Formats: sequence, C-alpha cells, structure tokens
Amino acid sequence: MTSDTGQRSEPGSEGIETASDILTKIFSDGSGSSAGAEMADLNARYQALQKVTVPQPPQTRFIAVANQKGGVGKTTTTVNLAAAFASLGSQVLVIDMDPQGNASTALGVPHESGVPSTYDVLEGRYGIEEVKVASPGFETLEVVPSSIDLSGAELEVAELPERNHLLKNALAKFLKGSKKHYDYIFIDCPPSLGLLVLNAMCSVNEVLIPVQAEYYALEGLQQLLHTIGLVQQSYNPYLVISTMLLTMYDKRTLLSKEVFDEVREHYPEIVLNTTIPRSVKISEAPSFQQSVITYDPRGAGAISYEEAALEIASRSEQVLERITKRKQGE
Repeated sequence: MTSDTGQRSEPGSEGIETASDILTKIFSDGSGSSAGAEMADLNARYQALQKVTVPQPPQTRFIAVANQKGGVGKTTTTVNLAAAFASLGSQVLVIDMDPQGNASTALGVPHESGVPSTYDVLEGRYGIEEVKVASPGFETLEVVPSSIDLSGAELEVAELPERNHLLKNALAKFLKGSKKHYDYIFIDCPPSLGLLVLNAMCSVNEVLIPVQAEYYALEGLQQLLHTIGLVQQSYNPYLVISTMLLTMYDKRTLLSKEVFDEVREHYPEIVLNTTIPRSVKISEAPSFQQSVITYDPRGAGAISYEEAALEIASRSEQVLERITKRKQGE
C-alpha cells in the first residue's frame, strides 16, 4: 500500500486496514447500523473475550435459575451460562431439576426414563457422584440429568421427613466426599412453584432470574419475588437474589429498552448490563444437543452469554459478602 507521497506504508502503520474496517466497508449501507458494523462489533467482542482472564470465586457459588413463567429463557440461560463458564476455565456442575430434561438435552447427556437422574437422588437410591455425567465438549462441565420420571417425585416424596431439603442433603454429602472443587453449581428449576423448586432454593445461596424483555414478564416477576421472600422467611434465610438477566432482548424495539430500563431502575444492584439477544442460533443449538457456546461460538448469542458470565464472575466477592452478612444477621 502506498501513501499520498508515493511511499509504501510499513506494516502496522495507519495505512493498514483491520478486518473490522474491511467488513464495515463491504457491508456498510451508510446508516450507521449496517451488517458490516455489527459483524465488526461481534468480531471485536469475540477477540476481547479470548484475551480475558475470568476471576474464579473464592468459594463455590450455588445458583438456582428460576422463573415460574415459562418461555423466558430459563433453561437456555442455565445451559449457556454453565457452558460459558466452563469454556472460560471454571469447574461447573449443572443439576437438572426440570422433568422435561431440556437442560440435559442441550448439554448432550442421556436422560430417558430409567436413566439414573435427579429423581433417584431425591428418593435416595443414588448419590450425585453416581448420577453425574460429563457434558461432551467441555472438560470442566458435569451434569446431573433429569428425566420424565421426576414428574412424579413431588407426590412420592411429599410425606418424607426433610422433604424440602432432600437435594440440599444429597448435595452436601456429595461435596463433602468429592475431591473436585466446583466454582459454580447451577440448578435449573421447572417453571412452577412446587416442591422441586423449593428443594432447589433450599440448596443454594443465590437465585438468578432470567427476565424476558416483554411487558408481561414484569407482572410475573412480582409473583416470583414474593415467593422467594416466603422461602427466605420460612426455609432458607441465607438466600439472596443475586442476578437478573434480560433475555430475548431486541435492540431495534423501544419495548425492550423500556423493560430493561424499568427493571434496572427497580433493581440496579442485581441487573446485569449484558443482555441476551433474540437469536435463531440460540434456539437451534439444543436440537443438536449443544449449547450455543459450541454450536455458534462466534455468534451474538454465545458472545453475549460469555460476557454475562464474565460480569457474574466479576461480582463474586460482592455477592458472597452479601450472603456472609445475611448469615451473620446483619
């Protein structure tokens, strides 16, 4: 490449175009919101994530992902955050507490009827160590699968002593005997407010709430917060709502922005700055028994979930301090 003076520019000089520059030129439509600009932005965010060192929490974080409203991206968030943390170097365990087993499907582990699962853990036939399996594609991600058998568990364990703490007791026993340290333990809850969800919330210190960027999601959020308050009062006083994550966010619509602003106004300390976009790739990934992190690693969905994971990790000390203060009665 030559300059106006006829001299050849040296590599690294200002005359050299970056890949982002080239993409922008090729696809730009002059509107400032071109496909080229978006591709350039995604490429820059992807490259930045490759260079980042994710801080590991000083102790295990126990997180239930819950929302009684279906279709808000609850299981999708569980799966892709777990995969994102694993891809960024964290040791992660996912416990699937939803009888539909969608988290198990997306993480590529068998969960048909009869396969040892959380159902057997709750009823005491197996321990977590015997049930957990590795998720293909990740060296540091393990799953305790669910199965349709779990749908009958609420009735079967309803009369058992300690019925609200069955999972908590099983998890404590497993961790006491495990030689492996887990940075994050995620529990994917069913879209309900029954005994399975109660077991999950009694087993963790944190609740992560995915909030769909639509008006009706705000109405359901109030009911969920009320339920979590009841759990705090009656069963798990150390439980905190640590994170809210907006999902299915469409930056082209005013509604998404209004919902985000409304949630952030009311819960400024726990809402992530990162939002998860509407994405065909996110929806497609489970049909290939994959998370979007492996299915489309350079796409907007994967990048957004990895950015959300990084933001959650950066808040670890702050969240764990809140939990400690709650335990100390402050």
